[in-house]
Amino acid sequence: MGIRDFFSIDERIERLALQAEEQCAPVFAKIDETARYNAAKVLKAFADNRVSEPCFGASTGYGYGDIGRDVLDAVWAQVLGAEDALVRHNFVSGTHALTVALFGVLRPGDRMVAVTGKPYDTIEPVIGISGNPGDGSLKDFGVIYSQIDLMNDGSPDYAAIEKRIAGAKIAYIQRSRGYSLREAFTISQIRQICEAVRRGNPDAIIMVDNCYGEFVDTKEPLEVGADLIIGSMIKNAGGGIARTGGYIAGRRDLVELCAYRLTCVGLGKEVGCTLGMNRELFQGLFMAPDIVANALKTAVFASQLFGMLGFECSPKADAERGDIVTAVKLRTADNLCAFCRGIQMGSPVDAYVTPEPWDMPGYADQVIMAAGAFTNGASIELSADGPLREPFAAWMQGGISYNSGRISVMLAAQQMLEQNLITL
Repeated sequence: MGIRDFFSIDERIERLALQAEEQCAPVFAKIDETARYNAAKVLKAFADNRVSEPCFGASTGYGYGDIGRDVLDAVWAQVLGAEDALVRHNFVSGTHALTVALFGVLRPGDRMVAVTGKPYDTIEPVIGISGNPGDGSLKDFGVIYSQIDLMNDGSPDYAAIEKRIAGAKIAYIQRSRGYSLREAFTISQIRQICEAVRRGNPDAIIMVDNCYGEFVDTKEPLEVGADLIIGSMIKNAGGGIARTGGYIAGRRDLVELCAYRLTCVGLGKEVGCTLGMNRELFQGLFMAPDIVANALKTAVFASQLFGMLGFECSPKADAERGDIVTAVKLRTADNLCAFCRGIQMGSPVDAYVTPEPWDMPGYADQVIMAAGAFTNGASIELSADGPLREPFAAWMQGGISYNSGRISVMLAAQQMLEQNLITL
């Protein structure tokens, strides 16, 4: 009995997958060790903050005195090494949480420096790099933006950061890669970036877009020098259970300013009904260390298997990772489309759907996307997508179940085999 009792997978792919898995064993063991540490950290935070059934109740209206909301903030603050946290279901995305943080902290005339190069596409109109004048970007409000590009190898330019950060209000770090082929930044690299910022400008507020990075390591950016970190609950932080939401965590004074931006000045964190959403936000956090481990194993397995098939993967299977994303350089449009269609076939939702390239708003090239998730857009659930341009890379992320994610990756290879795009 085996996978081929249920899925039409060539026995040669199955044998290759078993070999890949055997070679991944040392990396898997390290992932499990990290997950055990993070699970203990989360469990201790739940116990220390007396999480109980009343925390799961639903408040309405203004939400005054919502016990669960306040305890959830405290739990998250302890887990992330923060003085305070703002965890809310009404953050609609990671970009929304980042926007609240930027507008919460920056004032007219302040300067923001992106020290890890150009930020992700959806933040560009928020800053005013793209979009229309008058839409309400930071630029419209007099915030000055500049960026420090990465080195040719994708690493931070520490010397330039130290030299050019003087006078900046915010030093902005994007941990994950977005639609680029540079590696995600590890905690060790984030520590070095923070040290370079402090040498050049001790007063700068170091803000980290932590999306895709939570629980990948035993430490979070606040523990190595950052002042404020932001993320989405439908990525790592929500453990595949949270249906929406985001968080902002860090220095207490900065979190308060962000809360004033989310609600209003003078009320901040004291208002905001939870409508019964607390339970899944608590439960998602509780599950997150193990779910992130599953996503990492799926990513490592994909890197190993497709590396054995002759494709360049970033990062490689045995590389240190800063997030859950793997980019597979598939070299041709046909390969990319077949890969995504195989991933879709292995999804629990919409497995019958055939992904097709389309003119996605905001992109110059057509994009193909595979995503069959219980929560719309949940990047912690297995998905793969990429624009139809060189090097025809598929950015794959997520996998709340390693055993299912493994099948999906094998089906991606199967689709390519059936179309004579690979040979075994």
